[in-house]
Amino acid sequence: MKITIYTDGSSLGNPGPGGYGAVLIAGRHRKEISQGFRLTTNNRMELMGVCAALELLKNEGCDVTVYSDSRYVVDAVEKRWVFGWEMKGFAKKKNPDLWQRFLVVFRRHRVRFVWVKGHASTVENNRCDELAVAAATQKIGQLEDKGYVENL
Repeated sequence: MKITIYTDGSSLGNPGPGGYGAVLIAGRHRKEISQGFRLTTNNRMELMGVCAALELLKNEGCDVTVYSDSRYVVDAVEKRWVFGWEMKGFAKKKNPDLWQRFLVVFRRHRVRFVWVKGHASTVENNRCDELAVAAATQKIGQLEDKGYVENL
């Protein structure tokens, strides 16, 4: 099954309140997800959005294309840096909890990443930005980003 995922993350301050948004498209099916957090960083939200979207996939072995405006996420995977970080136990790397979470779901599928320019003409990426900002600004329903808080 071919799946297209668009993701974006946002934080109001870095650190500050944050959120992610994602749009998943499979054939004629479409799903939007988002979540806000009380205290986090932009990079954590970018990566968490990818994790959350991939975790929604019910069947293993999907062909997935992830579109993201995060060089942090796209380059780490496409340039294979994350695999070197993993071999070194993520020593001195930020967000090891999320990278480990990501690698679990990444390995269940055939995933490729495509970088898109943020706030440009990519309709679905702009929608993800709207979802992420809305999640970051709403006060009700925000979660604690335990991975960030534990590493303060």
